[in-house]
Amino acid sequence: MAEWVGWFVAAGAVLILELFTGTFYLLMIAIGISAGGLVALAGGNGGWQALTAAIVGVAATLLLRRSRFGKAARRDAAQDPNVNLDIGQSVAVAHWVDGAARVMYRGALWDVELIPGSDTQAGHYTIRAVRGSRLIVE
Repeated sequence: MAEWVGWFVAAGAVLILELFTGTFYLLMIAIGISAGGLVALAGGNGGWQALTAAIVGVAATLLLRRSRFGKAARRDAAQDPNVNLDIGQSVAVAHWVDGAARVMYRGALWDVELIPGSDTQAGHYTIRAVRGSRLIVE
């Protein structure tokens, strides 16, 4: 088997592993391994192949890290429905006093605060955030 075939088989194996992780980092390493395979295909010796694979893999990983795809989106847990299952639920508010109210929700009394600019009429409201024991509704 030719040396370059081994590089591309290794790159394919890393790509398959990438499918199970869901990140792009193994993809960048596979690009580096493929670059080593290209050097082997061009006739470079083993040292140049490995050096090229390492340099391209590290450079691609660093470029990914600096891009918007390499940074995890930071979300406020108080407003993230994946963290707090109360967000998106409905509460019934009987009456408002200066933009605040108390409601029975999940078997307990909660303080409710209205998002600025919303109307203070009695009715059903949707929870948009939770700050401590205070529901922020709209």
